[in-house]
Amino acid sequence: MTKRDLIEEVAERYPRFSRREAEVMVNAVFDSMTDALVKGERIEIRGFGSFIIKHRPAREGRNPRTGTVVSVAAKRVPLFKVGKELRLRVDSQIDQTDSADSADPDGANMDGQAETPARFRRGTSTESAEER
Repeated sequence: MTKRDLIEEVAERYPRFSRREAEVMVNAVFDSMTDALVKGERIEIRGFGSFIIKHRPAREGRNPRTGTVVSVAAKRVPLFKVGKELRLRVDSQIDQTDSADSADPDGANMDGQAETPARFRRGTSTESAEER
């Protein structure tokens, strides 16, 4: 779901607001969340999850191409921790989808090996393993 999809969803659920008003509301929510994170505040949305700022200290890293030592500056990075209710809802949705799509609960193919998702296979996504 993109920001545009979210704006469309708000406009559809609340027809008394125009799409422009829905966009202003969505932007206001994201702006206030961003401002809170910039200040180092924690954001907690019950049933959904929480956003926190993690402080990463300065360290020495390596350039993967040349192997030379590079100084990496200290930084603050936002992290999202999923809430229990959301995690359970997503997990139960996956369980229902998996059981409907596959007779084997392990997700294994006929050889007993786990099936590799198409997006991780070489070649085109429409090309099957047998065609390679």
